[in-house]
Amino acid sequence: MSSTPDSNFPPGLPGVRYDLADQLLPTKMGIEITEWDPKRVVGTMPVAGNLQPYGLLHGGANATLAETVGSVAAALNAGTDRVAMGLELSCTHHRAARSGQVTGVATPLHVGRSTSTFEIVITDEEGKRTCTARLTCIVRERPPGA
Repeated sequence: MSSTPDSNFPPGLPGVRYDLADQLLPTKMGIEITEWDPKRVVGTMPVAGNLQPYGLLHGGANATLAETVGSVAAALNAGTDRVAMGLELSCTHHRAARSGQVTGVATPLHVGRSTSTFEIVITDEEGKRTCTARLTCIVRERPPGA
């Protein structure tokens, strides 16, 4: 699956400013969306460059990966005339990642008209769970011209 040039997001997400791709936090962190479907969104992120002072993957990096894949899933479920934005994110960090890359998989727990909630499981290259997150997004009408 390919994304829009100079972007690591799926093409055609309503309201996404693809012209700002080089300024987006997920781009700066090396996050790549590798699969996207309303029922499952997968993204990867390198550990290198996203460390905390002890040489471990930063918890905020996990949160960014979780919010990214969860928000893409929310946008895919929202439809073309609506936009989804993060409302609440919680992360439980189970084990450290020190190298390689981590993979986040977002699956829906609830998809409604005004909110949607996703579970995001982040694993290391050995398939061990490093983080479990839950993201709730608010879904609104897309502003005119967006």
